[in-house]
Amino acid sequence: MELFALIPSPIVAPTTWAPVAEALRRRGDDALVADLDREAGAGGPYWRRHARSAASVLRSVPGDRPPFLVAHSGAGALLPAIRQELGRPVAGYLFVDAGIPADGQPRHGAGPFAAQLRDLYARGGRYPDWSEDDLRALVPDPAARRLVGPRPQPWAYWDEAIPVFPGWPDAPCAYLHFTASYDEDAGRARRKGWPYRRIDAGHFHPLVAPDEVADALRDLAARLRPAPPG
Repeated sequence: MELFALIPSPIVAPTTWAPVAEALRRRGDDALVADLDREAGAGGPYWRRHARSAASVLRSVPGDRPPFLVAHSGAGALLPAIRQELGRPVAGYLFVDAGIPADGQPRHGAGPFAAQLRDLYARGGRYPDWSEDDLRALVPDPAARRLVGPRPQPWAYWDEAIPVFPGWPDAPCAYLHFTASYDEDAGRARRKGWPYRRIDAGHFHPLVAPDEVADALRDLAARLRPAPPG
């Protein structure tokens, strides 16, 4: 029985992971879902508040049960900070259509997305600014679509750099890839020799096919476990 700590992107609600958590529990595993706004009133940069919130979910877990930290989308950059805040070993890191941490890299990156964000915020907007039609195309079922819960962020969130501690990764990593938006990160994972799976699907596939995603996570976690002796 594995323990999965499911970390949502800070720009959506933790309910984006709820169907996968239930699917994992039906398979006999333990699954915890982090609410990254649990310590929303705390001081410090956004990444530190989010790391504290995620780590607080695992405080009650016995130290002899190291979890797999599972990040979707923008939560990928937070995994080293969450591990450092937790203060004890983890079983591994699973990236689900997510960014791979890069020390000193602002959240918005340096590509076309950064330019689009700057323009949006210069016009007084915030991101995410998804319309109902945008989400309907990705999550057709209305009940599942309500679980997305977009959480627009201020510019300071996008412009902050999240540190990566020396020696990370200190546990094995794997990558579950859905969309072309994360081709670059998935390519990095494959070049590093991480276990990799591809499901040709939308970015919110955990809401569309939670059983398929749960099975993929369990497969990747098993591939990260050391082979039994003999």
